[in-house]
Amino acid sequence: MPHHAPQLILILGGARSGKSTFAEQLAQRSGRSVAFIATATASDDDMHARIERHQAARSPDWHTIEEPLHLSLALQKAALLADVVLLDCMTLWVSNWLFTQENIDDASLITAHYYAAALAEIDDLLTTFNTLAAQKTLVVVTNEVGLGVVPSYALGRVYRDVLGLVNQRLAGAANRVYLMVAGLGVDIKRLHEEAAILSSIDIL
Repeated sequence: MPHHAPQLILILGGARSGKSTFAEQLAQRSGRSVAFIATATASDDDMHARIERHQAARSPDWHTIEEPLHLSLALQKAALLADVVLLDCMTLWVSNWLFTQENIDDASLITAHYYAAALAEIDDLLTTFNTLAAQKTLVVVTNEVGLGVVPSYALGRVYRDVLGLVNQRLAGAANRVYLMVAGLGVDIKRLHEEAAILSSIDIL
């Protein structure tokens, strides 16, 4: 069925859960033009090798925009090049963004102001997304990092919290949200039900 607004798909899961592969398969199977927004930077040899592996796995017909910070601007550029925009990933974007903030060397000084600032960046991204033509689709990849133990150091806790808030904001705006488990995608937004307290009549 034709869409009357751009579509947003969020794909999240743990490390090596198959997020990027699933996202790339969605884009490839769409049969439409694809632009890839890469937020990764080659900070060390391992990351450089990871980036090369991901590049080799992508179709040579895809456009690639490397942008570690300015997502709204990158989306504007990508949407001019293709109908499907794949943003991979928010996990690295949050890390990149955090290290541009003041007092990052002493995470104990980071307050709720930083959480609000990160969400403002996401709101800018969503504002840009909502201006796109109806045939456009944005696929966003991110990690779910809140299921493990609480990080023992302040910066780790701040990172976990900011990414969790970012994921919530994106999930709330998304048409589909896929949770990856061992390479399998489960559409958790379709399964979601609004929480409610049943009345005594409902219980009876």
